[in-house]
Amino acid sequence: MTASDWRKVLKQIRSKPAKAQKFLKHNQPQERKTGVAARKCERCGRFGAHLKQYNLKLCRHCFREIAEEIGFKKYS
Repeated sequence: MTASDWRKVLKQIRSKPAKAQKFLKHNQPQERKTGVAARKCERCGRFGAHLKQYNLKLCRHCFREIAEEIGFKKYS
């Protein structure tokens, strides 16, 4: 079941609160603690290639785009 599927089903049973609560208990995805999907870029939402240094929470692509705006200098 994908993330969008459980939301669609929940929309259909919203009028029955008891069934909706039971459905959420068993079918809602858990919050990720480890693995690739635990962190995603705050700017674009990508999962891979993160910069955790300086608590940036950006993927490398977004970092390259906005590095100079943040205050980093490019050394070549």
